[in-house]
Amino acid sequence: MQMRARELDQQGGFPVEDMTFLHGCGALRVFGGQDVAPRELFESLRLVGRGNLSVGRVFEGHVNGARLVSWYGDAGQRGRLSKQLEAGEVYGVWNTEKPPGVRLAASSGQTTLVGAKCFATGAGYIDHVIVTAATEDGGKQMVIADANHLDRADASGWCVRGMKATLSGLYDLTGLPVNAETRLGAPGDYEREPRFSGGAWRFTAVQLGGVERILSLLRDHLTTSPAGDDPVHRARFGLALASVRSAYLWVREAAERAEAPTAGPAEIAFVLMTRGVVERAGLQAISVAERSVGTRAFFEDNPLDQACRDLSLYLRQPAPDQALDRAAAAFLAEDCWRDDPLW
Repeated sequence: MQMRARELDQQGGFPVEDMTFLHGCGALRVFGGQDVAPRELFESLRLVGRGNLSVGRVFEGHVNGARLVSWYGDAGQRGRLSKQLEAGEVYGVWNTEKPPGVRLAASSGQTTLVGAKCFATGAGYIDHVIVTAATEDGGKQMVIADANHLDRADASGWCVRGMKATLSGLYDLTGLPVNAETRLGAPGDYEREPRFSGGAWRFTAVQLGGVERILSLLRDHLTTSPAGDDPVHRARFGLALASVRSAYLWVREAAERAEAPTAGPAEIAFVLMTRGVVERAGLQAISVAERSVGTRAFFEDNPLDQACRDLSLYLRQPAPDQALDRAAAAFLAEDCWRDDPLW
């Protein structure tokens, strides 16, 4: 993945080969299912993120989409999911939209989707997507939709510095059917807690992989150049290392807690706090790497340049300041650490 990352970044193409690899090694099937330990899922997301954050973003979306079908689908939907995972078909989840958003529309006895999603990861390239659509009474209904129609996708607006290969453009869903096969769960299920907020640990695992990639590239630089003999550079590296490994422990623990059958508000707060821990570790790693490597870190042929650009964008997902505020409020009310509370 790391070898193909630069070409994908330059060309802006979708990581087809990487998704084929994930199918070939069984990752799409195994980690799209329910019978996987939290620690194993954590490691898979982290390692794919280390390989290429764009691939990690698509992979995490696949895991998320498949789990939504497993959680809220009926027997027929779950059966189709199993066959699709065996065939290597890729899922995703799209929720972001511009006003007036996606809605359900009934005409001549049939219900269809109307509207488009934006920031739609893999639009036109992944196979199936879980989208949210507004009901007449203002609810939010999940719908399973085809996502592989390139004529419905428009990635021309995805003009970004990082995460280019996700091709997170617009996707027009108008006319796609909403029926017994495609309607997923009941209105409100998409944001049902603790799965909605608690599930954020999965993208922090991918982000963590990106942070570790930057730290590894910084180490390569320091061990192959005179900079490694400078105590200032070594001190910076040491601080970044401590931060990154601390983030690793937070995400690993968040995975175990969020996936536990007894997960509740305390576990949500723990995951939200973990998001801030990973963000700060990432920003510190980027700063330290750029300062220690210097001008060379900004050359396009240096893998550190892409690693920093990708992570900088990915860390903006979604509303990190709001997540930290929610976590802090919860910890003020009670120590959500639980194992050994301070108050």
